[in-house]
Amino acid sequence: MAPEVCANCGAEVPPNARVCPECGSDEKTGWSDKARESGIDIPDSSFNYNEYVQREFGKGQVRPYGIRRLWWCVALLTSLAFIWYTWRFLF
Repeated sequence: MAPEVCANCGAEVPPNARVCPECGSDEKTGWSDKARESGIDIPDSSFNYNEYVQREFGKGQVRPYGIRRLWWCVALLTSLAFIWYTWRFLF
């Protein structure tokens, strides 16, 4: 029995169709439960997340960089200059 929507390409499949009219998928290539499960890319129970992270991002530990003292000083001086400039014209 054909599904309403092709599991391979997403096209609408007419009732009692043997193959998808768009991509040609059938029970052997795209409609079977085994083919449907293998195409959704869900990790199985043997998936090790920590191993995946080390493989993708390297073995070194990632350290976030903070804002350096120079940028804090620049922000403070800019704020003080803005306050002084505004206060000078208000009074």
